Amino acid sequence: MEQFWQAVKDFFSNFASEGGLIIVRTVAFALLGLVVLKVVQIITRRVTLKSKLDNAAATFVISVITVLLYIALVIVVVSSLGVSTAGIIAAFSAVALAVALALKDSLASLANGVIIIFTKPFKKGDTIMINGQEGTVQDIRLFNTKILTFNNEEVIIPNSDVLSETLINESNRPLRRVELAFYVSYSADADKVRARILQGLEEEELVLATPAPFVAFDSFGESTVRCTAYAWSAVENYSAAKNAVRAIIYAAIRDLGAEPSARRVSVDMLGEREGKDE
Repeated sequence: MEQFWQAVKDFFSNFASEGGLIIVRTVAFALLGLVVLKVVQIITRRVTLKSKLDNAAATFVISVITVLLYIALVIVVVSSLGVSTAGIIAAFSAVALAVALALKDSLASLANGVIIIFTKPFKKGDTIMINGQEGTVQDIRLFNTKILTFNNEEVIIPNSDVLSETLINESNRPLRRVELAFYVSYSADADKVRARILQGLEEEELVLATPAPFVAFDSFGESTVRCTAYAWSAVENYSAAKNAVRAIIYAAIRDLGAEPSARRVSVDMLGEREGKDE
């Protein structure tokens, strides 16, 4: 019996002297760290879900915190083995610098993605125009933004271009104004044309009564008068309202015989462009 206990003592003595306690301590730190990391992830997820952050921002925050916790856990585990943490930090810094230099364009898009997610110049479902592309926002990612054009084409725009180009958010306001220019001949009664168009706009359900629609005389050409019809609609009805206003203008000009000749209209429009160029 004494020999058995002596053997047990010798085993643990050898285990301790040969670094067994260091291994046990390291494993304990790793397991405890994983538990703490999981708890922090759960708490962070609950806090972000209760906050006003959207899904993209919440996912980004959780991902960043998770990466930082894993880095801290690796440093603690390696340092418990007796390795100098200064060398580990230096190695991480060198790797991070190399990655930053190799992926500087991607990191610029990433930084812009973070800005978009938190500043929210637009959100999923908004209709925007950017970089010559107009469509509905389908997804906002960390590196790019996906929009669906009215031709049912998916366009992927890097976030670095999103913030460097002029952005028009067509859904950010509840109302949007329809502006349609048209031409009438001098031989027509312009007041009747305007009255007929205003009557049609006031009767159109898609056109709002407030702000009230109106028709303005913009300029006088050689043989035509350039006018513009203005009408407000709800932003979700803008396309339908624009088509309705176009139909009202066409019907009024046709019924009252106010349409100018195509050649005259082309000459007047060309003269306007030349005047602007000068």
